[in-house]
Order: sequence, then C-alpha cells, then structure tokens
Amino acid sequence: MLFLHDLKIAVRSLWRVRSLWFTVALTLALGIGANAAIFSVVRAVLLRPLANRDEDRLLYLRQSAPGLGEQNTTFSIPEIDDLGKNLKTITELGTFSTLDFTIIGLGTPREIPAGVVDGHYFEVMGLRPVLGRLLTTSDDGPNAAGAVVLTYRFWKESLHGDPSVIGKSVHLESFAGPRNATIVGVLEPSVPYPVATEIMANIVTSPHHLSATMVTGREHRMTEVFARLAPGATLDAARSELRVRYAAMLSAHPEVYRPDNHYQIEVKRMHEQINSRANTVLWVLFAAAGLLFIIACSNVANLVLARTVRRESELAVRSALGASTASLRRSLLAESLVLCGSGVFAALLLAWPMVAILGRYAARFSVRADGLTLDLNLVWFGIALALVAAVFLAYIPRLPSASAQLGTSLASGGSRSSTGSSNRRLRIFAVMQITASFLLLTGAAVLMRTLYTLENTRPPFDTSHVLAVNLPVLTYGRTPQEVQNFYHDVQRRVSALPGVAHVSTGFSVPWRDDQGLDISFAFAIPGAARKNGIDDWHAKFRSISPGYFDTLGVPLVEGRDFRDADKAGSERVVIVSESLAKTLFPNGNALNRELSWTDGVMKFVGIGYEPRRIVGIVPDIDDENIIPAPAMTVYQPTDQEGWQGRLFVRAKTDDPYALAPAITRTIHEISAEQPVEKLSTLDDIRAEVMTPDKLNAIVFGGFAAVALLISIVGVAGVLAFSVSGRTREFGIRMALGAQPRNILTDVILQGFTIAGIGVGVGIVCGLVFARGVARYIADVRQPGLLAFLISAFVILAAAVIASAVPASRAARVNPVEALRSE
Repeated sequence: MLFLHDLKIAVRSLWRVRSLWFTVALTLALGIGANAAIFSVVRAVLLRPLANRDEDRLLYLRQSAPGLGEQNTTFSIPEIDDLGKNLKTITELGTFSTLDFTIIGLGTPREIPAGVVDGHYFEVMGLRPVLGRLLTTSDDGPNAAGAVVLTYRFWKESLHGDPSVIGKSVHLESFAGPRNATIVGVLEPSVPYPVATEIMANIVTSPHHLSATMVTGREHRMTEVFARLAPGATLDAARSELRVRYAAMLSAHPEVYRPDNHYQIEVKRMHEQINSRANTVLWVLFAAAGLLFIIACSNVANLVLARTVRRESELAVRSALGASTASLRRSLLAESLVLCGSGVFAALLLAWPMVAILGRYAARFSVRADGLTLDLNLVWFGIALALVAAVFLAYIPRLPSASAQLGTSLASGGSRSSTGSSNRRLRIFAVMQITASFLLLTGAAVLMRTLYTLENTRPPFDTSHVLAVNLPVLTYGRTPQEVQNFYHDVQRRVSALPGVAHVSTGFSVPWRDDQGLDISFAFAIPGAARKNGIDDWHAKFRSISPGYFDTLGVPLVEGRDFRDADKAGSERVVIVSESLAKTLFPNGNALNRELSWTDGVMKFVGIGYEPRRIVGIVPDIDDENIIPAPAMTVYQPTDQEGWQGRLFVRAKTDDPYALAPAITRTIHEISAEQPVEKLSTLDDIRAEVMTPDKLNAIVFGGFAAVALLISIVGVAGVLAFSVSGRTREFGIRMALGAQPRNILTDVILQGFTIAGIGVGVGIVCGLVFARGVARYIADVRQPGLLAFLISAFVILAAAVIASAVPASRAARVNPVEALRSE
C-alpha cells in the first residue's frame, strides 16, 4: 500500500514537470522501440530455424571462377555426375535450375518464375507437401509424365488455396519448347532459394534439360546443387571430400578448366547461404539501433540525474523531518518506474509499426522477412528492462545527508548546490550521445552520397520515354518461322499506333532480366590483340532486332544498324560496342572485321562458330549497372541467331504509360493467349533497382536524425542544468561589468566544446570501426573526408542551436535578483 501511495505521488509530481516526463518517455520509446523492432527482424531473418528437416545437414554447393569474374557459375550435368558419385560424407545431391515458364490453364496465361528440379531435390531439402505429393525419382527420366508442384504462396495468393487444383492439367512453355504437365502437390511454406519461384516442375517439362546440349555439355552450366550430409559426417569432412573430387575433375579436363580462370568449389550450410545477403545489412542496422539505444539511455540518465540534483534541498528537508533513506529511495523508485514504464509502453506501441516497415525493408535482402510481426518475447524483455532501468535511476544517485547538507541546501536553493562531480557526469553522458550521433550521421552521409551519385548518374540511353514489355515466346503449334512472324507483326502494328516513335524487340530488359543480362561468350577477331597475348576476349551477348538503338535513342558511332535483310541465310553480321572496338583496335579499324565466337558453350545454345562481319559500332550501353562502366558487348540480329521475348516501345509523348492499353489490345488481336506483362518505363525499372540504396539511406538517415534530436535535447539539458547552477556566478560577473554577450558566448562555447569532444571521439571510433569492419567485409563503403566534415558540421551546428536557449536565459540574468537570492 505504501508503494502504491508513492506511485500516486510520483504521478502527481511528474505531472508538474510533464515536459520532462514526455521527453523521457519519448526518448525511451525511440531507443527501446527501435531495438525491439530491429531484433524482431534479425531474429526472424538470421536466427530463426528453417522449415527444412534437419537443416544443419543441408548444404549448398557453389562453383566460381574468379579469373573470369564469375562468383557463381552454377554447374553442368557432367560436373554434377563427376562430383556426386560414391560420396561418403554426403547421402545425395539435389539439383535446381531457374527457368521462366509461360503457364496456360490456370486462368489468364502468364509468365512465371519456376524451378526445374530432379527427383532427389525435395528429399535433400527436407521439405513436405501440404497437399498432394512432391516430386520423387519416379518423376525423373525422358519417359516420365510432366509433373508440377505449386509453392504455398502461389497457391494461396493466386489460386486462393483451392484444393481442387490437384490433378489439373496445365500447358508449360519455355524457351526450348512446350510441354504438358499435371499439378501433383503443394509445397509447405518454406524459404524459396535460390530464387522466389511459383512452381517447381520435373525435368521432362523442359525439353532443353533432356537435350544432348544439357546432358553432355560440360560448359553448359545452369544448375544449382544442394546436398545432405550423411549421418555422423561433418561439414569440414564434406568440404575435404568434395574438394578432392573437384580437383580430380579439373585435372581430367584441362581444356575446360584453364588454370588462370581459377575454378573452385565452396560448400556452405544452407542457413548461412540464405542469410549471406541480409547478414551484413541487418547486423549493421542492429548496431545503428544499439547506438541509438546508448544515446537514449544517456539522455534519460542526464535528465533524471539533473532532476535529482535539483531536488537535493527537498530531499534534505524530508530527511531532516524524519524520512528514512528507504522511504526516499522508494519515492525515487516510484518516479523511475512511472518514467520507465511509460517509456516501455510507448516503445511497444512504436515497435509494432516499425517491425512492419523494417520487414518490408529487409525483404529487399531476404525472402525470410516477408510477413514479419513483433516478437512477443520482447514484451517481457521490455518489462524487465524497465525494472532494471528504474532501479538504476533510483539507486545510483547519491542522497543528501540531513545533518551535513540541510543548511547548505536550504541556503542555496537546491539547484545551485550541484557539485562538480554531477556536472562532470552530465557532460560525460552528453559526450557519449554526441559520439554515437556522429557515428550514425557519418554512416548516413556515406549512404546519402552513394544515393546522390546513383541519382545523378544518367545512363547513355533514353529511359523516360521507352516502355519495356515482356512478351514470352509461345511455340505451341507454331513453327520457328511463325514465331518470328508473330514478333514482326507485333512490331509492325504497334509502330503504327498513334504516339509511337520506334518499336524493337530483344531478349533482355536493362537492369531487370538478370539471367539474360549475365550472358557473355568468348570470341576472337583475326588481327586483333589477344587478351594477355594468349586468351580470347569475353563480351556480353545481346540479341536485338533492327531499330533497337533508335528505340533507345542511341546514335551509331560508325557503320550501320541491322536491317530487315539481316536474317537467316544472309551474311552473318554483328554490331560491337565502342569499348570493344577501341580495346581490340586502338587505331580505329574495327569496321568490317570478322568476329567469331570461340566459347565452348556455343554449340549447346544453337549459335554457330561461323565468322560474322562487324557492320556497326555503338556507344557503350551498360544495361546491368546503375553507374555505367565500359562495356564489351556484341549485338546480333534476332532473325539470324538469338532469342526474343521482350518488346521496346519509344513514345513521342512524356507519358509512355498512356500507350499501354493500346499496345496490350493490339498484341491480343494478333494472339489472344499471348501474355503481355511487366509494362514499365526504363526509368521506373531503374528506380526499382535503386530502391535498396534509397531504403538504406532513408532508414539510416532516420536513425541519425532521431539520434541527433535526442543529442540536442541532451546538450540543451546539460547546459540548462549548468546555467541554473551558475546563476550566482553570472550575477556577480554582470554586476562587475560583464556584458550579456559575454555570458551568451560563454554558454554557447561550453556547448560547442562538449560537441567538439564528442565529434573528436567519434572520428577516432569511426576510423577504428571502419578498419575493423573492412577486415571481415570486403565491399564495405569506407567513410571519406567529406562524410566526416558534413557530420561534424551538422553536429556542431546543432550543438550551437541547442546552446542558444540556455545561453539566452543566462544572458538575461538580473544581477540584483541573483545576488539577493543568495
């Protein structure tokens, strides 16, 4: 009952200083709420177990070739056969190939991301069905019936969880041809990896996977490999066995695995591989939240300590009137509980929407972040944290002694009896806040500078007037010539629409089609310099129709564009990028040279080794990177050799989307079942690619802004406390002739000094931290001098602003009133 009475008194007491109450509650809410939200995301994405059975035995195999600049070359079927035979540490391997299918039979025809898997895949992955069955080894082989498993998300969102879908027949179209298949099951909710797919189909659904190209082509790599550890085997043992097997494979085929390409194999646990992209981002974000928490705690400690010091006279009087130390501590504890309890309650209210926002942010880096909610364990943690903080704030301050300090406290009016040690503690807390704020601001400045560079670096082609449209190839019931005629008809009829300037086709959309953009082949040109004097060069491969460069607004540097006459049976021609021409022919005589593909994979993708004449040179078009780099690129006409599936339309007006209905209607008039998808301007596609960088800047900038705001409150509080304790000093100085501007300058300089020390400590900590992180994270962006200067300027300017209010109050001190109060 006594403590309840103390709580009532605490509420009434704090209500009289409700600005302090609200400031402490809001500060704690920001510090604890941010950490609760971040920890919920980190736990869900990085720490939560996978749905896969025995996930600690699930491995991911990756092949890379640093000498070719390939971090993940995937595997070919002959390579998988060489690696997988008679392994002792691994029970079996499962394979997965990423492929886009056009699916007909489930509503409107549409192109969907899919995975082609073997019969071991689901067993290796340790996954189960929620409906029907999964694929097994009985679904392998060329004579098996086509079978499809739906992912849980696709089944729920696109098919509304309809159980009658099991047994339904669908028609699947891929770049290699059509196949029919039956839906046999729905997969349990799980993490889609390596890509987010909507269906998974057996090998027979992809004619390409049954071809000699796929089965015998050692250099034809498009398959991811997963493995399951044998009982009792360790990860290190599996790595050793696979590396020995891999080394033997390299030795057996020196013509494929050149030493300077540095082929190598890596083996990781699946959990580690899935989290690899999100790992760095989320832990850095967690560190930022930790800095914000330190700032919040320092500020709260500042405010409460200052209030306790100001109340020394009150506490001394209560002690002199017989109040025991326990009752005084109890009253302080009641106030602390009210302060911290309200802060934690506000933090939990703040954490719920923050989890949703940060979940959408983290989903850019990890599929495990979808649908996140606040971790309820953090509610109990928040309550415990409130109790610990309340006890700390109630029992750390030193209580005044009635016998020793009553006279002094009453004479000095309480607030002016603050000791030098109290001032030192307050300043130390303020310096801690400034240091943490400086680190956050520096990180935000680095991200803002990166975002500014991305925003202000324009691509060398028109992005605002060009619409990109996905038109996946449909070959069912069509000959190759009829497929070509379909795309010709689309170009002809869409180009006749009002408002259309140019129309062309291609195989990949800039920045969007990762698989298509990643294609590069080795080539040679007689009389040209060879790479390192020995090796053939590599260039990006692009398949385009005549008019592609006009559509993008790119003028030719030299030569001519492709023509309608450049088709099968005519002279083979190519257009090359300016970087390629200058690198191989510094004297500028690349035109009319003959280029030949020399890559071993060409025989597997339907492109010949015959020479092709270079008929044109165009400026470099880096369609993979937001910041353009020199691009070695070779363009081939789609009607000779290559692939299609993408339509590009350049509008005459500033609103290309106004053409979308007419384009869709025109294409459906030609083919009613043709999917017309992802109509977007190149500008919007570029903006979508930049979204993670924008989110990084916004999130870290938000943390830095909140930290700066709290720090300003902290500095202002320290100076206000200092001014209240130096009122007599200011009165004496002004009575002796000091001008108000001298007092004003003195207080502002004090705040500037606190901020300067914090910035100095922050610079040292920032340099040490950046170098330490760089040892473990190779691609970390180091803060430059500009980031430090901007952050220091913002902090120091904010400190001056924060000092202005208490400084102006000090400058208005009435000397007579100040001396009379003493």
